[in-house]
Amino acid sequence: MDLQDLLPNVRQLAFLPHIRDLTIAYALAFLIGWNREQEDRSAGLRTFPLVAIAACGFVQAVEGLLRNEPQGMARVVEGVITGIGFIGGGAILKGGGEVQGTATAASLWATGAIGIAVGLANYDVALVICLFTVLTLYVLGRLKPKEPDS
Repeated sequence: MDLQDLLPNVRQLAFLPHIRDLTIAYALAFLIGWNREQEDRSAGLRTFPLVAIAACGFVQAVEGLLRNEPQGMARVVEGVITGIGFIGGGAILKGGGEVQGTATAASLWATGAIGIAVGLANYDVALVICLFTVLTLYVLGRLKPKEPDS
């Protein structure tokens, strides 16, 4: 067996579609991360784009292998959702009878959904999730009563 038989032909590699999708996932998640960063939350500008591109990347990494196996892809998506839930759990803090970080945790979960949707080429779903998440954080966040300074 020749070494060239083991390596893929560079002409057969499709970098551009993956770069496009990862860029879309990154950009949509950046909007959410920007809000969390401005609110000085535990996760922000770095975390949210990384969650989105990781979720997108997991889907893209197995799409060729599982093209005709929807059950397999469902298991991959389920694993990604579970992992993002674990990350979100780390953003929730409890102290003095108060729980904080639930909006950040939910935003991380939504960001994972954005990455999965982009990875599955459901750009419209990703955009709508991003829109609703951003509106919730920016608009509804202003309606939340401010905590008194101590």
